[in-house]
Amino acid sequence: MHDLVIRGGTVFDGTGGKPFEADIAIDGQTIVAVGKVEGQGREEIDARGQIVTPGFIDVHTHYDGQVTWDPYLQPSTFHGVTTAVLGNCGVGFAPCKPEQREWLLGLMEGVEDIPGTALAEGIKWNWESFPEYMNAVEASPLALDVGLQVPHAAVRAYVMGDRAPALEPATAEETEEMARLVVEALDAGALGFSTSRTLKHRDKHGASTPTLKAEAEELHGIARAMGKAGKGVLQLIADFKDTDAEFAMLRGMVEISGRPMSITIEQDDRWPTVWKRVLDNIAAANEAGLTIRGQVPPRATGLLLGLTASLNPFVMHQTFRQIWGAPLETQVKALNDPEFRAKLLAEEPEYPAGEIIEMICTAYHKMFALGEVPNYEPAPEESVKARAERSGKNPREIVLDLMLEQGGKALIYFPLMNYYSGSLSDVETMLTHPNTAFGLSDGGAHCGIICDASFPSTLLTHWGRDRSRGRKLPLEWIVHGLTGRNAELVGLKDRGILAPGMKADVNVIDFDRLKLYSPHIVNDLPAGGKRLIQHADGYTASIVSGTVAFRNGQPTGALKGRLVRGAQARPAAARVPAAE
Repeated sequence: MHDLVIRGGTVFDGTGGKPFEADIAIDGQTIVAVGKVEGQGREEIDARGQIVTPGFIDVHTHYDGQVTWDPYLQPSTFHGVTTAVLGNCGVGFAPCKPEQREWLLGLMEGVEDIPGTALAEGIKWNWESFPEYMNAVEASPLALDVGLQVPHAAVRAYVMGDRAPALEPATAEETEEMARLVVEALDAGALGFSTSRTLKHRDKHGASTPTLKAEAEELHGIARAMGKAGKGVLQLIADFKDTDAEFAMLRGMVEISGRPMSITIEQDDRWPTVWKRVLDNIAAANEAGLTIRGQVPPRATGLLLGLTASLNPFVMHQTFRQIWGAPLETQVKALNDPEFRAKLLAEEPEYPAGEIIEMICTAYHKMFALGEVPNYEPAPEESVKARAERSGKNPREIVLDLMLEQGGKALIYFPLMNYYSGSLSDVETMLTHPNTAFGLSDGGAHCGIICDASFPSTLLTHWGRDRSRGRKLPLEWIVHGLTGRNAELVGLKDRGILAPGMKADVNVIDFDRLKLYSPHIVNDLPAGGKRLIQHADGYTASIVSGTVAFRNGQPTGALKGRLVRGAQARPAAARVPAAE
């Protein structure tokens, strides 16, 4: 008698090999058979007509605070995620001295748009060091597995105090102490070290992230210590304004440490070809035997604009600021008032020089109605600009009408990154590059303006089934990227493949019925904080460590998740297919 048997599904085993029909037997937390299973299960799932995959591994999330109060890490677990990696982009909450707590909250609020009031209410701060933070996470109930990375910003501030946010260079002694703290965290089970070198990352007051100008001596000193420890992955984001010089410094971290690195790859309209040069550098590094991957998204990094969101195209209008923050019903009433509306539409706001907010408010060719079922590859003729040209209306009027739909709850889709060409053709190049990996969902972050935790569902539905403005991608290749390949990226070789001896993290998905709905705002964070969530139909069951943790995307109450401490070796008894 097996604990669980999944019957008759079409198995995409995570190796990238062709799918096959099979049963899967699970005993305890381990897959014990893939094929024809004669024995019965104490619990059985009829997967006939459905696909069966390994649980999805999201390597780029920001649930660093939420993990301490929310065992389910929604919305990621609405989309088949059974392992989430936290602590990306150099931001997090440990190590942290008591007097630095408010500053770290403000940094996370600014960089990742997570309500500071929610963080302040939800985080209990029963830690100072990173190992103590890991203990706190380990003691928290979890429905899925999580892995943690050491955030550079917190380490830098812990060692350098006020000199860190002032962007001062570290001394040799400070670099040595940072390296010691990173190795201490790795020894306690951190999966890696992350940092940020982008002007996009600022705290709630607009100050740059404290790691922005960290010099080569500091980064290489930390990397050298990781190499001596023989542990950990490197993760980072950078602007790459001086592409080759910046990349050379980061490549040096891998050369010195021998540790693998992943780098955010995004296309910025202001520098639309830089990403190609970065990928060229990544390819050259891999040819030289260095393990560097570009983390890429499966769709545009899309802002969601509207009255319930954090931003909308009228936020710089003084007339709109009279009602901004008022109850939704009050805003809707004012925007339907002919006099108020006329004044708003006629107003010419002033935008701060050099800031991206002007583009967000006025790039009408990049604004699209979202609808109930989102189209993440909208055609240019569907844009607000095109609709205004066809109707002879001012595009602001089109925007205002769209915002007022659904009683003021409608959202406008603004593909900020990765949509320079008006399609996902460049994203396709990113996805299919031999040295990239699926990432950048930012689950848990950008609560009021971005909801990309649904990336797994976009990969399955848009790229694997529904795309009409370009080629589709093989479903077995997509599943491999979400599972076996991402497991390899962060050193978790005990999962990501459906084979005897492997960890029993499994998704059963009604692929024909799989449907992604548009995001919407809820106010369920601590202190009533708001966030965007996004649901999907079709996730019949998500199994974590051999137990059904989610049915139809909803928690069963099972809490078999755990903190993953350090890289996980392939189980000695695992019988992994040769297609891996």
